[in-house]
Amino acid sequence: MAKRFARKRYPLLERFVDNGDLGRLLLRVPLALLILPHGIHKLLYGYGFVEATLIKARLPGYLSHGILIGEIVAPLLILLGIYIRPAALLQVVVMVMAIYLVHSRDIFSFTEQGGYALELQMLYLTGSLAVFFLGAGRFSLSKEGRKRY
Repeated sequence: MAKRFARKRYPLLERFVDNGDLGRLLLRVPLALLILPHGIHKLLYGYGFVEATLIKARLPGYLSHGILIGEIVAPLLILLGIYIRPAALLQVVVMVMAIYLVHSRDIFSFTEQGGYALELQMLYLTGSLAVFFLGAGRFSLSKEGRKRY
């Protein structure tokens, strides 16, 4: 009964708080803006170390070019809200590969402050997974996202 009263009394507040599209936007934009500088840095200063790491792991070196797509193109698509699911899935693949190739020794490690050693990588990975499953929402350039919601 109290919940019903609250809805009638504060409909604008409830519409703001119970807003999945705003939540999708607040997940999508920071995720893209935090991953994008990694790709820009690799574009400007080189990403040869990625190729060397792939070859050391007995994987084809040409896969290193995918880092530019995964860390520049995919975040831009996520930011704009177009082709969001393929872009998010690509970021998931990039993060899984980064954890496997560079951070695998730290999977069960903690920092001196007691935090998980791969917390940033796991936030990128799970954030990308969440964007993949949730989609773009109404606040996007995608016609599908605006129609559905």
